[in-house]
Amino acid sequence: MTVAAPQTDHTGAGYDHDAAARSALYALLARAFDNPDEEFHAAAADGSLTSEVETYLDRSALSVEVPALRTDQTHEALCGTYNGLFTLGHAEYTDRTDGSLDSEGPPVPLYESKYRDASWDDVNQDLARAYDHFGVSVSSDRRDHHDNVRLELEFAAYLARREAAGEDSAGKARRDFLDRHLDPFAVALAERLDEVNGGFYADVAAVLEDIVEKDLSDLRDRYGGDSHGEQ
Repeated sequence: MTVAAPQTDHTGAGYDHDAAARSALYALLARAFDNPDEEFHAAAADGSLTSEVETYLDRSALSVEVPALRTDQTHEALCGTYNGLFTLGHAEYTDRTDGSLDSEGPPVPLYESKYRDASWDDVNQDLARAYDHFGVSVSSDRRDHHDNVRLELEFAAYLARREAAGEDSAGKARRDFLDRHLDPFAVALAERLDEVNGGFYADVAAVLEDIVEKDLSDLRDRYGGDSHGEQ
């Protein structure tokens, strides 16, 4: 995801370290749902991934129980697990912007629209408008649908980073974004991974669901609103 990052002073009195920690959590979870590279595998194998999540949670006001986000698989085996859960069954695309998906999809799609009653167009157009409003676009070297979980998590991280820099409207926007998109998506993703015995990734999804739920509850307390961002 390509963003126009705000200029921030991480040492200033007005810098919100709680929001910054939430941003780091979302960014880390976005990495967790990407094809695992060697660095990520090492963190998942030696326990440092769990420690990193706990460190960011300690810096925030979120109260989330974190299981051991750890794998005993080799890097190659973890990549195989990732592909088996999230990618196998998809056709190869030259241009992935038309909304078409193979009917023989993976056991756990990483696209919000696969879990929603709303149409692909409705979900992705709403996300495109939100991204565009905050100066965010999908990277040209990684063309994908707007409702990919990694892009949604990167957007949540970006909004929290802008809130940390003192932009109050970014906190309200994150409330609406979580409410309309990431919260129901996280719930559905965790349920699907639990159904298919997703192991390590089921644990990651459970943590994601809990973080989003607690973050959204806190944002509603601060900014008002209930379901669908209603005031």
